[in-house]
Amino acid sequence: MVWGRRHRWLLVAAALLLACTAPAGRTAVPARHDRPVPILMYHVIAAAPSGVAYPDLFVRPSDFAGQMKWLARRGYHGVTLRQVYDYWRSGTPLPRRPIVVSFDDGYMSDHTKALPVLQKLDWPGVLNLKVGNTLSNYNLPPWRVRKLIAAGWEIDAHTLTHPDLTAVDDNRLWKEVHGSRLSIQRTFHVPVDFFCYPAGRYNAHVIEAVRRAGFLAATTTNYGLARPARPYELSRIRVNAPDGVAGFARKLEGLAPQTY
Repeated sequence: MVWGRRHRWLLVAAALLLACTAPAGRTAVPARHDRPVPILMYHVIAAAPSGVAYPDLFVRPSDFAGQMKWLARRGYHGVTLRQVYDYWRSGTPLPRRPIVVSFDDGYMSDHTKALPVLQKLDWPGVLNLKVGNTLSNYNLPPWRVRKLIAAGWEIDAHTLTHPDLTAVDDNRLWKEVHGSRLSIQRTFHVPVDFFCYPAGRYNAHVIEAVRRAGFLAATTTNYGLARPARPYELSRIRVNAPDGVAGFARKLEGLAPQTY
């Protein structure tokens, strides 16, 4: 009888010891949250006018709609840069095939052409806003920006006047970088945590100004997938006028990361 009780006690003790030590012996491998994410770069969603200076920056509305439909059919889902950053920083879950759809400068077509297409998919956009473009009704006045915000778009800073930041003095650099963040925050009362370098021009000095202004990351015009190792040099995939849907598909298929 005594042995039976002792035997049962030993079994219980062994079970408890196993329960306590097993997790340590089978340490779970932390889930990866460092995978690259594609960030698309658009400018104007419209047919390029005859004689315009940079026709490649114009994407026809029908092409844009076709490109978004192509993505949706292949399981992509639009997210904000903030969602990507939170995934990289702390593993906050993302959709299985996340993609950021970003628009530089701030043009009326962001509201009139891009927004309706993205709304049908229930996707947000990311607007890299040049503050100067809010001063004209022909670009993107504040009331149109507020419509984008109400639809879930993220607003990031793209300077006040779009200069080459590598060629300005320190006072101008700070005004363009820090000043654009403050201006957007005060006008629209939204967080402004990410920056976009005008024309993709940056160097170490510019990066330090962006970091000092409180931005968490910044996008470039470098071609490729965005990766967390270099948060202030995030690559993007430029979408050009001649791409159409077929050229767009080739770009994405050539760079597609693993699914999440």
